[in-house]
Amino acid sequence: MTAQPGAANSPHQPVLYQEITQTLAAASPRRIADLTVGAGGHAWGLLEAAPGAHLLGFDVDPAALALARERLAGFGERVALVQASYTTLAQQLAKHGWPDVHAIVLDLGASSMQFDTPERGFSFQQDAPLDMRFDPQGTLTAAEIVNEWPEEDLAAILHEYGEERFSRRIAQVIVRERPIHTTDELAGWVARAVRAPRHGRRIHPATRTFQALRIAVNNELESLDAVLPQMLAALAPGGRMAVISFHSLEDRRVKQFLRQHSQPGDGVDQPALKLLTKKPLEAGEAEAGANPRARSAKLRMAEKY
Repeated sequence: MTAQPGAANSPHQPVLYQEITQTLAAASPRRIADLTVGAGGHAWGLLEAAPGAHLLGFDVDPAALALARERLAGFGERVALVQASYTTLAQQLAKHGWPDVHAIVLDLGASSMQFDTPERGFSFQQDAPLDMRFDPQGTLTAAEIVNEWPEEDLAAILHEYGEERFSRRIAQVIVRERPIHTTDELAGWVARAVRAPRHGRRIHPATRTFQALRIAVNNELESLDAVLPQMLAALAPGGRMAVISFHSLEDRRVKQFLRQHSQPGDGVDQPALKLLTKKPLEAGEAEAGANPRARSAKLRMAEKY
């Protein structure tokens, strides 16, 4: 396979690229859905590996779609890109006249290019307004949650979405110090809130808080629950799906869904899916060293009977 044009300078290197490309291309796909096309990395590899295939790519981020259009321009009419949530998969397939698909890839979470764009507010590494929206036209921002939500609700999302054991303490400090305008301010107050002897943290104390806010702003877990059944319904027999997750909340949902549909039950003699990964695949040492985002990635794949 030839190298991706411009890949070396790409703002986003696709995670577990070879594993996804080789496994999905082995299904000889004619129609591919990339539900989080981003800068087009996985899409490029799949189109290159399956010369007869057409690809429908989704993203809510117009900046990502602009990069994908540039990267995938050489494939011409084989590519259609839409600014839409992956939760509209069934609707978009019908709109484009696709009865089904033979390969689906879903790469969850924020991309490195979003983290590396300070004004998007995803990271506390650079000071920026509290935004965190994948879709810049979205109505809910992290600033609204931080400055307007009741303390009880704020603590609840930090606990549920961030798995933050200091959720109540952090929420109390945030409410007390309102208004909080920037990522640096928020990270500072969270660090102060959790400063305690031997709390045993190996990551920045604000990491889980920022994760929880991003998930809440973008309705990520509910969107995942909504799209998984659509992915299964959209797959043609013999078609394959690949899902990359980056934290346990996502991976747990994906694992449960795939296992549920890979085992007989409730009067169903034949399961719908065959698992291609009994355990999630993870990045090797070389990839994790070259791409820090890959370190927490977990890939699960399945094939429809």
